[in-house]
Parts: sequence; structure tokens; C-alpha cells
Amino acid sequence: MPKAPAKPSNATNKHLLAELKNIAEGLGKTFAPFCEVVVHDLTHPKNAILAIENNLSGRRVGQPATELGLARIQDPDYPAVIANYANQFADGRKVKSTSVGIRNEEGDYVAAICLNVDLTLFNGFQAAMSQFTAIESSAVTETLDAANADRIQQCIDEFAAARATTARSLRPADRKQLVQDLKKAGYLEIRRGAEIAAAHMGVSRATVYSDAK
Repeated sequence: MPKAPAKPSNATNKHLLAELKNIAEGLGKTFAPFCEVVVHDLTHPKNAILAIENNLSGRRVGQPATELGLARIQDPDYPAVIANYANQFADGRKVKSTSVGIRNEEGDYVAAICLNVDLTLFNGFQAAMSQFTAIESSAVTETLDAANADRIQQCIDEFAAARATTARSLRPADRKQLVQDLKKAGYLEIRRGAEIAAAHMGVSRATVYSDAK
């Protein structure tokens, strides 16, 4: 009669949790100072918090599991990833949270890693940008080739976005392909077309003319 598969040992769980602490440290350093990263040991729900990087919530190592952690402990079919849900710290600061549950080989949740992004900074930045970009009504009108510039810049941005980069970070080969596309679309033939494209990509007009050949 075949033996039942052995359940993961405590040593296996400890190794897994140690690796998660390393991941949390790396994420914390990458997204400092506005993202808190927490590792939960779901095998010890009364003392679940194992590590906190960029402590924004004021919690402490050794505190119990959250409601979400308890839900995972009770239900192995609970979703492994819950992303970008609304949350808040004890002092009322708005937070965007993502929680990732970690299962063992038996399919039971043994840990979770949670990211809590403090939206205070971003909300303030958004308000400042809205104020900065606000335009007052005026009887004065002026044309700066806006329509042509918008079309060219949009085309460049869409090309760059499709390659997960920005207009100024395009590789030379990609930039050459982009300029060829702009030329075929007739954008380089309109007034100041090459100048607009060059400025948006952060290169000289001579480079655009060279890439267009």
C-alpha cells in the first residue's frame, strides 16, 4: 500500500519564511519610503507578523494576523492574490494594499507578504500637479503648432509604451524604426515635424534626419 506523502516539515516552512523576509527587504528598499512590506507567518496566527520593512502602520513584529490572514488560514481556497484594495492606517491615512498568500506543497497557506502603499504623498503630488497645469480663461489666443505637436508626440509615446520604455529612453534601433514610421506617416513633412519629434525624443534634428534615411 503506497505511503501518504509526507507533510512539509517545520524546517521547510522556516526556510520559506526566511526567503520571504529577504524578498520583503528587497521590496522595501526598492519602494522606500512610501511602501510598507509585511511578512506574515500564518502558522502562528497569534504572533503572525514576522517582519516589517518601511514601518508606516506603527505595527510591531509579533502582533497577530489580520482578518485577511485569518481568512486564508481557515480557507485554503481563498484567493492567493488580492491586489490594489482600499485600506487605511490607524491614523486615517489612505492606503492601497496588495496581499499575496503563500501555500506549502500540501496547498495550505503558511505565509503571506503584504504591500501597503501610503497614498498621502501621491494625493498631494496629484493636487499640486492639478494646480500647476490649470489654465485660466483668457481672451488671448496663440498657436504653437499644437495640433501637429500633439499628433507627433502621441505617436512617439505610443511606440515607446509598446516597448515598456519612454520616448527619451528608446534604443537607437527602435528610435530609427520609429522615425521611419513617422516618415511613412508623413509627420516629418509637416512644418517643424522633425524638430518636434527630435525635442520629444531628446535628440538632435540631425539625428532624426539621419534615422529617416
